[in-house]
Amino acid sequence: MDDTISEVKDEQQTNMVNEPDPSRLIHGLRDTGYDFYTAAADIIDNSIAANATTININIDLTADGRKFVYFGDDGFGMDEDGLRNAMRYGAKVRDDLSSLGKFGLGLKTASSSVCLKYSLISRTESSAKLLKLTWDLEHVANTNSWEMLDEPVSGDEQDIFEELCGESGTLVVWSRCDRLLSKAYKEPGGTREQTAIKNRRSKLIEHCALIFHKYLNPEEKEHRTIDINVNDVSVEHWNPFYPEKSEQVLPDKLTLLPIQTEDGSVHKATVKAWILPHAKDLTNEEKKKNAKISNRGQGFYIHREGRVIHYGGYLGLWRSDDPHWSLLRVEFDFDHQLDEAFRVDVKKSRILLDPALEEALIELLNPARKEAERRYRRKQATQVTNGISHSDSNKTISETKNTSKVTASFVDEGSGAAVVDNNKGKGIKILTPIESNANPDALYVSPIESIPNGALWEPCLTSASDTNHSTGVHLNKQHDFYSKVYSQTKSGISIEGLDLLLWALAAAEHKNTDQELAIMWEDIRDEVSSNLRKLLRSIEVPTSSD
Repeated sequence: MDDTISEVKDEQQTNMVNEPDPSRLIHGLRDTGYDFYTAAADIIDNSIAANATTININIDLTADGRKFVYFGDDGFGMDEDGLRNAMRYGAKVRDDLSSLGKFGLGLKTASSSVCLKYSLISRTESSAKLLKLTWDLEHVANTNSWEMLDEPVSGDEQDIFEELCGESGTLVVWSRCDRLLSKAYKEPGGTREQTAIKNRRSKLIEHCALIFHKYLNPEEKEHRTIDINVNDVSVEHWNPFYPEKSEQVLPDKLTLLPIQTEDGSVHKATVKAWILPHAKDLTNEEKKKNAKISNRGQGFYIHREGRVIHYGGYLGLWRSDDPHWSLLRVEFDFDHQLDEAFRVDVKKSRILLDPALEEALIELLNPARKEAERRYRRKQATQVTNGISHSDSNKTISETKNTSKVTASFVDEGSGAAVVDNNKGKGIKILTPIESNANPDALYVSPIESIPNGALWEPCLTSASDTNHSTGVHLNKQHDFYSKVYSQTKSGISIEGLDLLLWALAAAEHKNTDQELAIMWEDIRDEVSSNLRKLLRSIEVPTSSD
């Protein structure tokens, strides 16, 4: 009796297995939202995960209109088991959870989104045999089974492997590329189709330059450097934040964002707010090559493990089409430990934010957004430098010998580190901006284009030579107090009075600070500067007609 019941249960469980239709599913997975560029980036992810140092991509069009895309890398390569697992829909989880691959679907869904047939050719060393497996969507449809093809490696494929991979690595071949171009051409392989292929190559170069900019930049030390070539053209990284001329306006202490996951663990994401220079302050080459300021370019640039997975727009926090915010770009970085928290999708092309995190980001980034709008509108600062002289203030400070200010015994201009004697003791280590060989007219009081945290002033150490650095003060020309008060002050003595007040505050900070108190002093400057900005918000700068 028990055996009969067991057989019935086994039969019921067997009947509950409901396998997907191979033909319908493999074709349905073509429409998961990839375009050619996001699909290509997914293949590059796999090459980076395989520890490749060079990735070569060829997009080829034959004379009769057949289109092929080849991705060759010099990574580890694969044996038979690895090759079979890589071609499985829903491959096994990688040993390295931080790898750019995630769901075990990218190779397949990315490839089939562009072509009807794709092959994987690999070897682990030069003496090993080239291994190959192929998915042919039409073969799956005809047989209605999950059956790959075990085709031999052709002579052409072997030559291409040697050219693009070298001794070891992996070659991905996309053939029968029915979706590489957006339309069919009347003259296959003709001039117009050749032009369309060239445009695909150029846009892929541009796409990779952004998506993998942290991997392509040798100066980026947190990620391994790789080379990507598209039809023998080397891809140069494009940093969307243009740090050479942009300003990161969030204080360092606010750039680390702790996020709690469902299991209770806390991991940190990094957020930085960059304000690009106004277009009027850039050359034509800088506008085109470096900054690329546009409505579409503003907003978040989301990085997972250093790889851009989303760019442009404000993720629903604010509208993304207002040109007045086009100078703001937000650098947001997280690692694989926060994948579930952000619900990263299969294409690794978007994240979802928890409502509480949305509120936190709005509060954190609102000041930067408003500052970006103010700079875009150029309401102020256009007349700030005209007619304002701080030379009298510098002369007064220079000639007054008994003021209480620090002199540094050691400075490192590159890192901003200094050693001073002050009221807290001898050999106090501090971090402060350092300037050598300063202009005598701006030796102690120096207006600068901006201060990273938006404060009105900050102390600095300054010298007319390479030694004997002592207290100076930077004034933020972008702050409302400077643009609305300093710029409208006609009396030299009033300007000098304001200069001396802020210099005295800077000197007091240097005389009474150490590594622990530095945060308190920074908070005081932030608070005073914020209140001044609020108090002056409703005051307009008079125009020349006024």
